[in-house]
Amino acid sequence: MLIIDAHLDLAYNALNYGRSLTKPAAEIRKTEAPDNYRGTISATFPEMQKGGVGLVFGTLFVVPAHANLAVMGNKVTYHNAEQAHSLAMKQLDYYHRLTDEVDELKLVTDSSSLEAIVQSHNNGDEPSPVGIVPLMEGTDPIRAPEEAKDWYERGLRLIGPAWDDTRYTTGAWSNSQEGLTQDGYHLLEIMADLGFILDLTHMSEKATIESLERYEGIIVATHTNCRKLIPGQRQFSDTQIRLLGERDGVMGTVLYNSFLRKGWKNSRKKSDVTLNHVVANIDHVCQILGNAQHVGIGSDLDGGFGAEAIPAELDTIADLPKIAAKLQERGYKPEDIVKIMGGNWLRILRQAFS
Repeated sequence: MLIIDAHLDLAYNALNYGRSLTKPAAEIRKTEAPDNYRGTISATFPEMQKGGVGLVFGTLFVVPAHANLAVMGNKVTYHNAEQAHSLAMKQLDYYHRLTDEVDELKLVTDSSSLEAIVQSHNNGDEPSPVGIVPLMEGTDPIRAPEEAKDWYERGLRLIGPAWDDTRYTTGAWSNSQEGLTQDGYHLLEIMADLGFILDLTHMSEKATIESLERYEGIIVATHTNCRKLIPGQRQFSDTQIRLLGERDGVMGTVLYNSFLRKGWKNSRKKSDVTLNHVVANIDHVCQILGNAQHVGIGSDLDGGFGAEAIPAELDTIADLPKIAAKLQERGYKPEDIVKIMGGNWLRILRQAFS
């Protein structure tokens, strides 16, 4: 079974923290002192290979200077669009350099590179390859809407207009009642013409609704959970879930304990969250939409939290197959488990690259 994780801040971890992601997690852990923000590393390429994770969406993630993250030893903060552009381009260059230098790591930007990964996993090739699909999280690095073409030509394939508020949209963190800006509407038009996948994650609810109504291309939410279980605009309401399903989109389940159990931050005990909470989130989406075609994994591992803040049964990304086992235990059919663990994301990519 090919497992796909739709959201990992790989370049951010490599360039901001100096983590060598081609090493096993245990080796990196030996060299790092405890850190309340960074946390214990859980997502490296050897761990992905160990767990059968064959494809990931690797982000370009840079932090606006006004955000809380900017004061936490962050090296990728920006004050203006020029700085954001430079920092994000360095992260995209990291993926190009990494996949040029390491044979089993592949940049996935079209049908041929995608199907090569699928075929290798079907054949059981060793060492197993890992494909990386570049995803921009927050669009301030795009200095003008027309510049999206340059990013596409460099290999970017998904764009999420928000992490926080950007020049193109309001974000979810501020609980804003506003939506897309005029530049945001213009950007969506250009993205659709180029064939970008739109990632709704982190956008305000109004902005997601506007995007679902206006965007003519493929729409997903790479890493968001259900607001019915965890309150706040950062998670999707049942209305957003239904609208995403109507567009044949997919949403990725985040494996951050605060997004899986209400009030977890009050205890911060890893043991207080289990895979039952993960399956509850997945199941909520399936129950609303009546099938298993619109939910997957978007773990966000090492995205501002570490192994201390993921469910009790998980230590690294190599443990993702345990989610499949829990789904089976809950009565999910094998074909639906395959969809949730990667098949739904594969469908999206095949549509986008066709």
